Amino acid sequence: MSHLAGKTLFITGASRGIGLAIALRAARDGANLVIAAKSAVPNPRLPGTIHTAAAEVEAVGGKALALKVDIRDEASVHAAVAQAAERFGGIDIVVNNASAIWLAGTEGTPMKRYDLMHQVNTRGTFMVTQACLPYLKQADNPHVLMLAPPPNLDPKWFAPHTAYTIAKYGMSLCVLGMSAEFAPLGIAVNALWPRTVIATAAIGMIEGVRPEQCRRPEIVADAAYALLVQPAKSCTGRFAIDEDVLRETGTQDFDKYAYKLGTPLLPDLFLN
Repeated sequence: MSHLAGKTLFITGASRGIGLAIALRAARDGANLVIAAKSAVPNPRLPGTIHTAAAEVEAVGGKALALKVDIRDEASVHAAVAQAAERFGGIDIVVNNASAIWLAGTEGTPMKRYDLMHQVNTRGTFMVTQACLPYLKQADNPHVLMLAPPPNLDPKWFAPHTAYTIAKYGMSLCVLGMSAEFAPLGIAVNALWPRTVIATAAIGMIEGVRPEQCRRPEIVADAAYALLVQPAKSCTGRFAIDEDVLRETGTQDFDKYAYKLGTPLLPDLFLN
């Protein structure tokens, strides 16, 4: 398979950033995009809503369904999945992109932030995948993709923000377990993580990081696309890095993804 035409992608957190970039890349093939996110009304601090994202998807050739979804809420998730499957006749691909971040130490992490990260990152990823599973079983070349890092038990990735690391690695552990669990079903489960920090709204949580030190979300979108068109039965259980995936496809020029050429790039978290 070399394209996503006619495929239905259920993408969490797709109203902006990496989720939206992945949606737009698939839309250019003529895919069906389920924009599942909380942002239904404009927020002056965070550009983009499910409705603006859907309009962008349709402008480049895709079909869009904008759904307001809180992936912490089981009823909301199941209703959205059912509506998506009814609209497009099934679900072929799930992209667990939604994530909450709070980069603080133990004393500086309120329990409401701890709970939010675990409810969104680990529990939300598990629940969305679980809800979509009946449809993935019926799909041709089904994929699940988590925006999650390779598990790395070096204490330096825990000490500054233990709560966030545990929550984010929860998504990684879903890949580890589900890829093996779903292999007999022919469902691919992979993780994708950027080599460098990506210029999204989340960089505001990282002290001292400026957009010009980052790459654009399109590098992750192109890498995600390269994974999602692979045969599911032979491409699963991988903790992929965006640069590595794109090099495998023959990409040599990464300057096009730079936010500002000539500025040294910052490596992302969890990568030695």
